[in-house]
Amino acid sequence: MTFKQGEGSMQRNPVEKLGETGLYVLQDMGRMGLYLWLAIKGIFRRPFRFAEFMRQMHFIGAGSVMVIFFTAASTGMVLGLQGYYSLHKFGAEGMLGSAVSLTLIMELGPVLTAIMVAGRAGSAMCAELGIMRISEQIDALECMAVDPFRYLISPKFLATLVSVPLLTALFDVVGITGGYIAGVKLMGVNPGSYLEGMRTSVTNHDIWLGTFKSFVFALLVVWICTGRGYLVYQIRGAGFGAQSVSRVTTQAVVYSSIAVLIFDYLLTAVLL
Repeated sequence: MTFKQGEGSMQRNPVEKLGETGLYVLQDMGRMGLYLWLAIKGIFRRPFRFAEFMRQMHFIGAGSVMVIFFTAASTGMVLGLQGYYSLHKFGAEGMLGSAVSLTLIMELGPVLTAIMVAGRAGSAMCAELGIMRISEQIDALECMAVDPFRYLISPKFLATLVSVPLLTALFDVVGITGGYIAGVKLMGVNPGSYLEGMRTSVTNHDIWLGTFKSFVFALLVVWICTGRGYLVYQIRGAGFGAQSVSRVTTQAVVYSSIAVLIFDYLLTAVLL
């Protein structure tokens, strides 16, 4: 029994696509893994670019303060209102401080901070490296025997790892204050019970878990966002020129946000 050439190619087509996709995913994971190793290794190479590190700290950290402040204030006030209406049904308004503080410190603080940083700073870092790649500026650095990881990427990594936990702490403080304003000042919850519930329920383990999450999320954001820009020409479907930069920038923000949400569940399930 014989098959026509068109029928045979149609029968093999789904398998070929599946195999091609699988090989691409493996190759991409390998490239990103090697990229992460070289970026971390570049942090310890000398001379360290302290001026570039401070510039990235200002851009990633100080530049994100207002975004984090308003996001945290609105989130905390919403938690205060929703928490009050939920707890009021059971006569447990005194637990509002506990509910707001634990939710912010362990979950919403690290997650929303990382997503905000990915949308604001991560997209900019991805676009910057992507433009440098398509304009051959990175190739020029390599031709001059300048390590692009030590020169460009490692300061971004270190600045993100320092900035995101600090921004998360700011998010927690502002969010708890917003919950206090909504619950105590607007809804009439006793201020002593709010503060006492927060003091008795929040433990060192909760604070440690939130801080550890912020470090992991910072690494995910800077790794994915800078890696997509640096490897722009090796990403399937990215295209060439300005179109490739726009596509990988969108991809970087989406992938980093999804990674943050996935790892948030995994870390909570393992460490809680």
